[in-house]
Amino acid sequence: MELNEVAEVPEEEALPERETMEFDVVIVGGGPAGLSAAIRLKQLAEKAGKEISVVVLEKGSEIGAHILSGVVIDPIGLNALIPDWKEQGAPLEQQVTKDVFLRLTETKSSGFPHHLLPPAMRNDGFYIGSLGAVVKWLGEQAEALGVEIYPGFPAAEVLYDDDGKVIGVATGDLGVGRDGKPKDDFVRGMALLGKYTLIAEGARGSLAKQLIGKFKLDANSDVQKYGIGLKELWQVKPEHHKPGLVQHTLGWPLDDKTGGGSFMYHYGDNLVAVGFVVHLNYQNPYLSPFHEFQRFKTHPAIASIFEGGKRIGYGARAIVEGGWQSIPKLTFSGGALLGCSAGFVNVPRVKGSHNAVLSGIAAADAAFAAVDAGRAGDELTAYEASVRTGPIAKDLKPIRNVKPLLSRYGTTIGSFLAGIDMWLNKLVPALSPTLSHGKPDFATLKLAKDCKPIAYPKPDGKLTFDILSSLPLSGTNHEEDQPVHLKLADPSIPIGKNLPLYAEPAQRYCPAAVYEVVTSAEGEARFQINAQNCIHCKTCDIKDPAQNINWETPEGGGGPTYAGM
Repeated sequence: MELNEVAEVPEEEALPERETMEFDVVIVGGGPAGLSAAIRLKQLAEKAGKEISVVVLEKGSEIGAHILSGVVIDPIGLNALIPDWKEQGAPLEQQVTKDVFLRLTETKSSGFPHHLLPPAMRNDGFYIGSLGAVVKWLGEQAEALGVEIYPGFPAAEVLYDDDGKVIGVATGDLGVGRDGKPKDDFVRGMALLGKYTLIAEGARGSLAKQLIGKFKLDANSDVQKYGIGLKELWQVKPEHHKPGLVQHTLGWPLDDKTGGGSFMYHYGDNLVAVGFVVHLNYQNPYLSPFHEFQRFKTHPAIASIFEGGKRIGYGARAIVEGGWQSIPKLTFSGGALLGCSAGFVNVPRVKGSHNAVLSGIAAADAAFAAVDAGRAGDELTAYEASVRTGPIAKDLKPIRNVKPLLSRYGTTIGSFLAGIDMWLNKLVPALSPTLSHGKPDFATLKLAKDCKPIAYPKPDGKLTFDILSSLPLSGTNHEEDQPVHLKLADPSIPIGKNLPLYAEPAQRYCPAAVYEVVTSAEGEARFQINAQNCIHCKTCDIKDPAQNINWETPEGGGGPTYAGM
């Protein structure tokens, strides 16, 4: 899509009525939160000797296709949901055997003593694996209990009754052309109605974003904060593989004012999951998270691990980083926000899946009690209370100041102060006030004229790569003739405002080369959107300084197809 390529608005055509399906509970998102809620609902019904109908909608082509995480899993959630998960064959076999935390300079590394790390940052007894594989297994458990799961059907619209209560969702229409008009194979989306609708879309989900705005769920919470996490999966030489090693780093290649760091986990058949996180409140518009990731791998303490290895996976996604003070009101009439849709990631632990599972359990407990009592469409206040006082609160409250301290004081001083604050919250929690995050991420960029462009080294194709050679490893695909799902509120802003002020940062913060500024032979610049490249990370929706880009769900099944990520 180019700047001047504004599709004509077609005349309203009479669309066929949607087919309607009714359930007790409709769940949007087949990740750890949504599937845990579905499983728990069926478990409760079975225990009570009653029936409850549950459906899960998943925008990926299959369960797990859009799941990307490190992942080192705290099993607290799985233990509560399926206590015998090991015996049931959950794909988590590698326990953490060694936990290393490094500070990098350009050429050197220094370790931090494990015994001095705050307890919240330790990984003793946790498991390394693929969250995509775990989610696929959860999907199998849910189906075995009678949950209906529809992959490839993104929920594109929230449905309301005349009183403004949420009564369900509608899936996106299929067979719509680039011009927005129905094609010959057009199929109207379905309406899935439920007594309660649980939103578990992940970070910056399109429906959660709408619901937070409509119901003003964030009126009494701090601004939400985000990072972008990039990940590669490597199969390394056996002599470089250290099963059970968990390694995190801070520092180089990021400067002290730019938050972020790396992870590297060894597990499976000589597999190493390596990733890099950049906090999206960075200031320099010339920064490219993808290229910072590639540069990180060249560090002397890192590069040798991948010598002679093969990169077999690539992907990226936004990470919710606001923590305790940024959690919005979780319930609205007819539904609730779960998992990363609500923002339950623990930033210093670099973990969120355990809280996603716990939120699914808590939401299911509240929804089952409501349905069993004959209720529908009201607020699940018991869920909100459970989150605010239960294990999720115990996980997030003690680390609530880590992100604000890093943002205010930079990596070196901020990390030192964050460590003190975490210990203080462990020992004397009443002495630690709750700090605010300040600006939203889109408002933190400095003007391009006040920043220095970053010269990134050319990739060698062995250890470091470019974006276009990385994309095939994500399995990304979208139907070519479909409406662009990245919508510009004002098509003139990228060239008219963002380019002169910020050197149009979209062409650098996107990890999939979706956005380009193309200059003609006559010197005229135009903004091009390569929507087919989109890996659904949502970074553009978060970081665009004009808040001009709105990410919407594309046609069913489009996007990445991650394997083992």
